[in-house]
Amino acid sequence: MLRMSTLFLRTLREDPADAEVPSHRLLVRAGYVRRVAPGIYSWLPLGLKVLGNVAAVIREEMDAIGAQEVQFPALLPREPYEQTGRWTEYGDGLFRLKDRKGNDYLLGPTHEELFTLMVKSEYSSYKDLPVSLYQVQTKYRDEARPRAGILRGREFLMKDSYSFDLDDEGLAASYQAHRDAYVKIFERLGLEYKIVSAVSGAMGGSASEEFLAVAPTGEDTYVSCSNCDYAANVEAAQVRAPEARDPQSQPPLEVLDTPDTPTIDSLVELLRSKGYDLTAADTLKNVVVQLKQPTGERELLVIGVPGDREVDLKAVEANVFPAEVEPFDDFAKYPGLVRGYIGPQVFKDHKIRFLVDPRITPGSAWVTGANEPGKHAVNVVMGRDFEPDGVVPAAEVREGDACPVCGSPLAIDRGIEIGHVFQLGRKFADAFGLDVLGPQGKPVRVTMGAYGIGVSRAVAAIAEQAHDDKGLVWPRSVAPVDVHVVIAGQGEQNEVGGRVAQELEDAGLKVLLDDRHKVSPGVAFKDAELIGTPTVVVVGKALADGVIEIRDRKSGNARTVPVADVVAEVVREVRGS
Repeated sequence: MLRMSTLFLRTLREDPADAEVPSHRLLVRAGYVRRVAPGIYSWLPLGLKVLGNVAAVIREEMDAIGAQEVQFPALLPREPYEQTGRWTEYGDGLFRLKDRKGNDYLLGPTHEELFTLMVKSEYSSYKDLPVSLYQVQTKYRDEARPRAGILRGREFLMKDSYSFDLDDEGLAASYQAHRDAYVKIFERLGLEYKIVSAVSGAMGGSASEEFLAVAPTGEDTYVSCSNCDYAANVEAAQVRAPEARDPQSQPPLEVLDTPDTPTIDSLVELLRSKGYDLTAADTLKNVVVQLKQPTGERELLVIGVPGDREVDLKAVEANVFPAEVEPFDDFAKYPGLVRGYIGPQVFKDHKIRFLVDPRITPGSAWVTGANEPGKHAVNVVMGRDFEPDGVVPAAEVREGDACPVCGSPLAIDRGIEIGHVFQLGRKFADAFGLDVLGPQGKPVRVTMGAYGIGVSRAVAAIAEQAHDDKGLVWPRSVAPVDVHVVIAGQGEQNEVGGRVAQELEDAGLKVLLDDRHKVSPGVAFKDAELIGTPTVVVVGKALADGVIEIRDRKSGNARTVPVADVVAEVVREVRGS
């Protein structure tokens, strides 16, 4: 039994100065975690119990689909990551170090390479497949801006698993099994979540979905349709683009004098005064940025979006990985780019990479810069006057945009990424030559799936959803204990409270007993509310009437029960919920 009198716990009445989100504030105040350095946290006894409960749920559901647990080291050699190119691709995100002999190592941010090599070393026949392996392992990423407590840290606990199949049909089955397991996991954890289409990013591969815990403090933005089941991270959101047209059917390009038009609005106002019937949505905004490659090399990039929308740089970056998107302001190096009057007509000549939003379709005509000071061009047509180098969802998504599936208005919400599933394919199998002897006696390249859950991040996500103005309100599946017994008095109350706590413990429940003698009932009640155990038993003044109070932390409801019935009542409540 845990006793508050000896438990290694100190609750705080004031919020930590650096707390930005509720989970950070409450997990620190309730004594679950403590900051060691930016993005690095220690887990105290109650916090470690919650973390372990989350991990136990994950393990149970992974085992249920036949996945087998393994364990890799966190300290890894450079060579496997060099072979896949990720030693360089991860850039500054890796913690790199050398041993005393000068050999390069890293602290593992993810373990695809090690999983692939393990299967390659142990299995050689199609009869060995399919197989799914997983681990619950500490990961390390050198976050540039660690924030929000354990939500975005440099060290975190993660469940990563990988499926190995003979063909794409087998991969699809393994992917679905993991996806179904994730649904069960997050429902057992009491999370409100959304499954959304996502960009594969560093992982590569084809199909990719994220599990997002719905939270206004989340860093991920997603769109969803209330009329159908479409949902996507904004980086992967599809667009109902206009139909393509014949570029040659459009009027000829025309250059106009447009002095003193520093903004889209001023340009539209001038052209409307000249008789052109258009809006900001008819203009083509060309935003200049630069891409920083992991090698340090930089490349100029222009992004084209309709003039009534801003560029979503996060979406662009997700689609140009592993490069990072940086601002650009050194126009003196590129005399062919006239600031304020940039048009795509000259990009090919200057060998400037140009990516456009899907709303810019073949045959569409635009008003854009004429690449001369004080001049714009109308009827600048894609496929006739310019050709982009690629298409990315670069424009901001807006509330009410049309669903790409059914056309109904889209809603925009925020969430916390708690899980991600990928049909990874053969990227890592190709890198390491992971083949098995197939049923026809010939080598077959194995195909892989990758599946991750942020274990420590899930703790924070639950706290983001499960709290009120008094403290944490843990779901029973992850709470550090089943019941919190508060002794609000001395003498008989102390004797009866201790006996009830022991009987609850003997009945198989996990009990936290507040047996502190020098703490007032008011402080004890505040600590119970802050700690957030689902059921609180109060042995106080009502004992004189032969009853004990049972409080439900989530609803705030309380009821009194005869002393002789309290253990059976609490056991029934805990095991029935």
